[in-house]
Amino acid sequence: MAAHRKPKQRPYTGPAARTAATLAFAGAATAAVMPGPAHADPQRTPAQVKAEVDRLYHDAEVATEQYNGAKEKASAAQDALDSLRDEATRRTERLNASRDALGSFAAAEYRTGGLDTSVQLALSSDPDQYLERASYVDRVGDRRAAALGKVRRQVAQIAQLRSQAEGELAALAARRAELKKHKATITARLADARRLLDRLSPPERTAYENSGHGSAHGAHSADRADRSTARGPVRAPNARAAEAVAFAYGALGKPYVWGATGPSSFDCSGLTQAAWRSAGVSLPRTTYTQINAGRRVSRSELAPGDLVFFYSGISHVGLYIGNGQMIHAPRTGSPVRIAPIDQMPFAGATRVA
Repeated sequence: MAAHRKPKQRPYTGPAARTAATLAFAGAATAAVMPGPAHADPQRTPAQVKAEVDRLYHDAEVATEQYNGAKEKASAAQDALDSLRDEATRRTERLNASRDALGSFAAAEYRTGGLDTSVQLALSSDPDQYLERASYVDRVGDRRAAALGKVRRQVAQIAQLRSQAEGELAALAARRAELKKHKATITARLADARRLLDRLSPPERTAYENSGHGSAHGAHSADRADRSTARGPVRAPNARAAEAVAFAYGALGKPYVWGATGPSSFDCSGLTQAAWRSAGVSLPRTTYTQINAGRRVSRSELAPGDLVFFYSGISHVGLYIGNGQMIHAPRTGSPVRIAPIDQMPFAGATRVA
């Protein structure tokens, strides 16, 4: 029997060799351009790192305002659910009282043997009181019918309340899921930003963190603005605006914390909301709702106390204090500070009072 031998591999020659070389080169090129876990990100310049960190912080701020809105809606849904449950409890107590009343009617019928009222009266030993008793029994019958109708209405009302409560419970679950999603986005963007900042040298990182927002002139402008705090609050057009501006000055240096509304830390819309709350004015929670909380004013009309908004998505807000400056809570790592309003893309302004 002939032995089975593995055929000897022969080197490619001629056209076959050229084809094999082409395929090998293409495979190597593909491997070079395909991303993979083993490939490190290309080295970025400090300017590129700062630009990317700016973008990540802005994305985190957008998600923060969405988080704030979802949290406000979740709170409203929880309040509505609690109110419905309280009302259902009160109505259930009243229903039980009505059922007790019906039970007393049933017990009375049992004691009289369940005879028809006219028969009971006809057999009465005192016919002279027939009409009086007939009138009384009629009234008793009317009350029993009314009590029965009341029970039926109460049962229907409680069923409706429970249905509404189920709807609010579903809404609350949706809001909580939304909160979780926005929170995950915020934490991921901030973690990415921190990793990028770690690539900067200590002086570069300090300069960036002092800039408030990473515009090209941000660091120098912010430094000049912070030195101006010694002047104290500027003159406001009315007492409420003056109170809001004074509050904002009092918050200078406090840390930015996303979702915070004071008194020890703030995010951007949390600061403006707290400032105007100190003046007795209730503002909505988010930037994109605060912009509609008063009368729109142009940039040339700005007065101390006005809310100034930035970016096309209305994702940042500050409190105008005059002379082209505002007090705002910039971002994670940068405390409440004074900054020029031309530091970011201006989107509009609102006069609250």
